[in-house]
Amino acid sequence: MVEAWFLMALAATFAGYAAYLAGLRRNLVEPNRASWLIWSAATAVEASTYAAVNPGGMQRWVFLFAAFACVAITVALWRRSSWNAPSRTESICIAASLGALAIWALFRNAFWAHMLVIAAVPVSFWPTWASVAADRSRERSPAWGLWTFGDLATLMVATRAPGGQVGEYAYILVELLCHASVWFMIGLTTINPLRSLGTREGRFYMLDAIRTPANLFKVADTHLGKTVIAAQNFAEGDRLIEFTGRRFRADRLPSLMRGSSDRFVQVTPDHFIGPSGRIDDLINHSCAPNAGLRFTDRGVFLIAIRDIAAGEEVTWDYSTTLAQSNWHMICRCHAPDCRRVIGNFTTLSPERQEWFRGRNLVAPYLRRKDKVAGAKAA
Repeated sequence: MVEAWFLMALAATFAGYAAYLAGLRRNLVEPNRASWLIWSAATAVEASTYAAVNPGGMQRWVFLFAAFACVAITVALWRRSSWNAPSRTESICIAASLGALAIWALFRNAFWAHMLVIAAVPVSFWPTWASVAADRSRERSPAWGLWTFGDLATLMVATRAPGGQVGEYAYILVELLCHASVWFMIGLTTINPLRSLGTREGRFYMLDAIRTPANLFKVADTHLGKTVIAAQNFAEGDRLIEFTGRRFRADRLPSLMRGSSDRFVQVTPDHFIGPSGRIDDLINHSCAPNAGLRFTDRGVFLIAIRDIAAGEEVTWDYSTTLAQSNWHMICRCHAPDCRRVIGNFTTLSPERQEWFRGRNLVAPYLRRKDKVAGAKAA
């Protein structure tokens, strides 16, 4: 019976990582890079210390496989991402993993090294919990349910083995609770085969029912660098993408913003949102845009201002959020009425300003003429 539970644990764990990799390749998930970097480093320590604390346990092979799979996903994820400095929480996770290695190496004490890594597991999940709380579609993958089932099966293997100890159950229980928490946050229906698997037009699809904004677009290269292309048709008024990112005060912005570093969007007279690491960072400016930013109580969203055909580049006018700024950009959008130099909202003609205002596609602090006039005078 133990062997049957072991095979179930291994199969569920393998299926979970396979589903997650498939979702990553198809842009169906937007995993938190910090969590996966920590997990890829920590799972190797966890698997090694677990084997040292519980020699001979069959379940150690599940953890070893998970360690290799975490590294594979992290490599796949970071090859398509840019580096951002870790936050304080992420730094604590990294320090805990390094501390576990130090305890094991200096004191030859695998048990306490293992306990320290176990304590770091919930902390390492914090960036993912925060990401899912902001937008649960970022992790809508059946992998979380499969990993939860894999943890349950692994727990059954451990409890049926003779001579169980606290070090044998603690790690499995913590992993189970963490995986299950994300599964509950994104919705239990993501494990439903009717949602995750299916056929259409004679072809088999995996995870096709889980559609996220990233899956509606593709990234391509143009004379401007990376750009976002619509992968399906959109109608005028459709909500395309939410702009997200950490908020910065204006006086905290980099003094020199060029290239990939120039991805800050003004959201109040004194605040900007920085790069999110998501597809909204790659949307280019156009003097004849097909989309615009709409500020709502629930967030900042890119809205189609006319019908957009599949294969068309998605663009917006950067000037529609800028006020009291000496920022400017040489424009190469190649639109017939290109302005050549892009500046703040006051550089638009009065007619164009009213056009954007009438469609609620300007920042709140630019909606009144008197405020814009005051900013221009200042």
